[in-house]
Amino acid sequence: MLVALARAFRDLGAPALRRIVWLGLGLALLLFLVLWTGVAVALDHGVRFGWRPLDWLVDILGAFAVVALSWLLFPAVATLVLGLFLERIAGAVESLDYPGRGPARRAPIGETIIASARLMGLTILVNLLALPVYLLAPGINFFVFLGLNGYLLGREYFEVVALRRLDPAATRAARQHFARRVFAGGVVIAGLFAVPLVNLIAPVIATAFMLHIFEGLRRAEPLPSSQ
Repeated sequence: MLVALARAFRDLGAPALRRIVWLGLGLALLLFLVLWTGVAVALDHGVRFGWRPLDWLVDILGAFAVVALSWLLFPAVATLVLGLFLERIAGAVESLDYPGRGPARRAPIGETIIASARLMGLTILVNLLALPVYLLAPGINFFVFLGLNGYLLGREYFEVVALRRLDPAATRAARQHFARRVFAGGVVIAGLFAVPLVNLIAPVIATAFMLHIFEGLRRAEPLPSSQ
């Protein structure tokens, strides 16, 4: 597990992954520039009291609000944007570390969308249900967070890399067979998402990390219907 994580961090130095990281962060920043522009235009044309000091105060408070929201939301937006490149990330890591694997299976777009939407909905629901624990149980809330999101993120990222080589039924069978190791990998990924600054590129590290775990499992024992 530690070897897989170390290799994932090492892979960040590859030009292909660096391009994806900068592209994802650049797109996230572009979204925020659009947001900032929209808020500035709205404040300039929509909130005016006719008294200059009060108008200045509104502008200043609006600017502070935008900066604060950006600071809080940028990691989530960057994660969402980089999530669009998970397939490219997996392909880049395979090309770098496993060049002899051959072409990957092309999952139908509908299959990918349904799986992502199902998991996203489940993640939101589970974390909303756990919100009272997060707020009212200091000390154990972090471990609850790691446990719940470790399961969900382990499942998500294992499926991202496994579906490149296995059909959906074989992917489910492999995930269930290696459930403990997939969960342990998910806990590590959840920890990455909880670390400031690291969470900006956590999807890249997580995809590479889980791909190394998957390849290690594949080499340790045959996977069902593997290519």
